[in-house]
Amino acid sequence: MKNRIHLLLGFLTILSGNLLAQEQKMSDAEILMFKQSVNNVASKIATITTDFTQYKHLDFLSKDIESSGKMFFKEPNLLKWQYKKPYNYSIIFKNGKVLIDDEGKKSAVDAGNNKVFGKINKLIVGSVSGKMFEDKEFIVSFYKSKTNNITRLLPKDTTLKKYIKQIELTFDKEDHTVIQVKLIESSDDYTRIVLKNKTLNAKIDDSIFNN
Repeated sequence: MKNRIHLLLGFLTILSGNLLAQEQKMSDAEILMFKQSVNNVASKIATITTDFTQYKHLDFLSKDIESSGKMFFKEPNLLKWQYKKPYNYSIIFKNGKVLIDDEGKKSAVDAGNNKVFGKINKLIVGSVSGKMFEDKEFIVSFYKSKTNNITRLLPKDTTLKKYIKQIELTFDKEDHTVIQVKLIESSDDYTRIVLKNKTLNAKIDDSIFNN
């Protein structure tokens, strides 16, 4: 089970750009305005389709492990990561279950019956929608750079802390959507996912989320 949880941590989330300027903490007024802007945009998003590139950093490797594919999100909680390179692999979050297709070998995990899986499922969906900073299970801090806004979330739950040290969501200042998700594990290894060619509110058939 622990190995599967660590595997899931490798598939977390989103879009492009580096932090180009020195970060500063937001003021209370800036935080309020930022939250309002994100919530306003998120309330209008029904679907997201985007290409992604994932970078898995392991301390003992000199180069990050890179993979890529396409991500599909549909309100309220349907999410699919379809890996194309360097292998065919998909992971679907649907109705409290995690559905995995590894080169035709299919498996499922009931997140509803496992506390950690349930929290990870909620975390992933919340990260994609950009609503994670409203979650009471995290201590949230807000920062800004020249081009982006950044939120850092520290889990309060002791069980979740064993796997997740910090989540960092980067938002584009222009459209107020999540452009990158960085998940730092307790070992300080991390997963960073960058999305490109994002399309909002295009029709996505429910069959996309079948395993």
